[in-house]
Amino acid sequence: MKIFKTALLFAFVALHLTAFAQLDKTAAEAFIKRVVPAVADHFVVKEIPAESGKDVFELQSVNGKIILSGNKALSVASALAYYLKNYCRDDFGWNGENMHLPAVLPAIKGKIHHTTPYTYRYYLNYCTFNYSMSWWDWPRWQKEIDWMALSGINMPLALTGEEAIWRDVYRDMGFTDHDLDSFFSGPAYFSWFWMGNLDGWGGPLPQHWMDSHKELQKKILERERSFGMTPVLPAFSGHVPPTFKDKFPQAKLKKTNWEQGFNDVYILDADDPMFAAIGKKYIEKQTKEYGTNHLYSSDTFNENTPPSNDSTYLSGMSKKIFQSMTAADPKAVWVMQGWLFYNNSSFWQPKQIKSLLDAVPDNRMILLDLYSEGHPVWSRTNAYYGKPWIWNMLQNFGGNVSLYGRMRHVAADPAIALRDPESKNMVGIGLAPEAIEQNPALYGLMLENVWRDNPIDAEAWLKDYGERRYGKNDPQIDKAWEILLNTVYSGAAGHGGPASIIAGRPTLNMGNDWRVDTNLHYSPKQLIKAWRLFMRSADDLKQSDGFQYDVVDITRQVLANYANTIQPEIIKAYQSGDLTGFKKHNAELLTLMDDMDELLATRKDFLLGKWIHDARANGITPQESDIYEFNARDLVTLWGGRDNPLSEYSNRQWAGLIKGYYKPRWQMFFEGLEQSLINKAPLDTNTFEKKIKDWEWAWVHQHDTYADKVTGNSVEEAKKMFKKYDALIEETYK
Repeated sequence: MKIFKTALLFAFVALHLTAFAQLDKTAAEAFIKRVVPAVADHFVVKEIPAESGKDVFELQSVNGKIILSGNKALSVASALAYYLKNYCRDDFGWNGENMHLPAVLPAIKGKIHHTTPYTYRYYLNYCTFNYSMSWWDWPRWQKEIDWMALSGINMPLALTGEEAIWRDVYRDMGFTDHDLDSFFSGPAYFSWFWMGNLDGWGGPLPQHWMDSHKELQKKILERERSFGMTPVLPAFSGHVPPTFKDKFPQAKLKKTNWEQGFNDVYILDADDPMFAAIGKKYIEKQTKEYGTNHLYSSDTFNENTPPSNDSTYLSGMSKKIFQSMTAADPKAVWVMQGWLFYNNSSFWQPKQIKSLLDAVPDNRMILLDLYSEGHPVWSRTNAYYGKPWIWNMLQNFGGNVSLYGRMRHVAADPAIALRDPESKNMVGIGLAPEAIEQNPALYGLMLENVWRDNPIDAEAWLKDYGERRYGKNDPQIDKAWEILLNTVYSGAAGHGGPASIIAGRPTLNMGNDWRVDTNLHYSPKQLIKAWRLFMRSADDLKQSDGFQYDVVDITRQVLANYANTIQPEIIKAYQSGDLTGFKKHNAELLTLMDDMDELLATRKDFLLGKWIHDARANGITPQESDIYEFNARDLVTLWGGRDNPLSEYSNRQWAGLIKGYYKPRWQMFFEGLEQSLINKAPLDTNTFEKKIKDWEWAWVHQHDTYADKVTGNSVEEAKKMFKKYDALIEETYK
């Protein structure tokens, strides 16, 4: 550990964690009853002091009881997680779990003691609130917060319900609800609305949404704080309604455009006196409704280029944003995403970055190194020039469900960075994915870092994980996970996992569009070896919920990769005028899509119908539900309008989406190509593109239903796919 940063960190920790230093015993006991209700009375909660300002937990057996000790409820939750994993051999998470407790709870010999080396364990990305969380209700949030506590997360981003605060601020300034209709986006687009990228898309936003989600946010924050977490709330970044220019014509406004197919948005210049006034008012209203932990997120230039690279301008901008926070909260700490320094690295050179950061005192700003496992910024900015910063795993882009990750980096790099003198004020680790509820092993591995300061042996960890997840040790599964580690989980540092051509808008090209990039960074033949090992263990492990998810997910990935080999055959047959071969291969691709849809329908994790059902459930009138359904459909397909350049960015391989959206597009394409072969005339691609875009735009406005409950047996469907495709795929890859 780096002694030279100790004094700064002690002061930093004391300022922001003191109010939540004590253990909330009632919260801890209620948590235990939720997680292990049948044996909750076997556990006793006790308080112990933090160690050098860091969270700590202990476990021991006394008189037939398991004593869970911690400095706060979060630490007690982590103690329970340690016991469940290491003594009961259980596993918990998003995609399948094994929580079969033994009849007699195992006793602990001696005392287990762990202190985290990390002051902060951050969680969430602005985008997660939409790509995954758009439609969550309180029961789903409660489950997630319990998982956060089990995982040791103590610094969650908390953005739910912010529209109500904005509404109330602008109402006080004389804006009517009608004035704000062009400002608030629909619920699936809040992330980009909050970050100042777009206005109004997917709206108008019903007042009921604002009121109901204000109450939901209060529940979320109350529960997070009961564990001793310190939520990060947003601050004013200058983004104002389009009608602001009419209401305040003398205001210093600048237009900015995200360049992703949306209209300009208006940003209030930090030099304008109204900037500080609005920023102060916003935090005051927010604090009145939600309280505060003095941590505030603000990202003025997210994926937007500042109007000037002058260091004086950037420094002044940064200083004024911070002053608008401290005007309302003298203890304010600015939590800034470091994504802009990676995303627009040509603009953000050392001089510009340093100017932006140096305007704020070191102990009043925390930088989130958002993509540390792939493109760390800390290592090229002198560790953010001395600011406290957090190492994060990003991993996911847009909610793509591909098997993907950089496991060895995740297993070793946080501890390596922590011990590196060049990392200076590294105060935490975190998860910052654009979407969650996929690749559960990778997230479990990353969170193993929370209570340790040495690198993890990924191979050994995966063997232990497989036993916990499936309920027994299986040498074949161990070998399968070793293959997965060296294929899909040794990913390139790009924009997430590779996609499948089935999700791409039909084309004669090979599918290397950045939004649907089908290039694999591993040998698909190696993945088939892991698939076969899973199938050999299927009958023995079929009762495991985690195995059921994993065998579907691996089968999905194998079939998705196989689809990428069929498309070139279709194109080759078409270009050579081989009508028979063309029809044979396009029938293969369409059948494969049907099979994938049937397989994925066996797991709730892969249901378009559930996504749409949850969206509609938020409405209290048919009109509201229709707005939310449009949001749900549009985000995972076109993303925006019919010509939006982000179309397919959030592509997912889901039951319903494959059969109801991807397959019909390919059918129309094949019909057009077949007719061109018959007529011996080239396909009119311009006419076809208009036809397909019209069809897509109509689809996002439809209300046809998709199954929101699972059908079929996951393991049996996977076995069916294996029997049908194993030899065929083997022959293809020869």
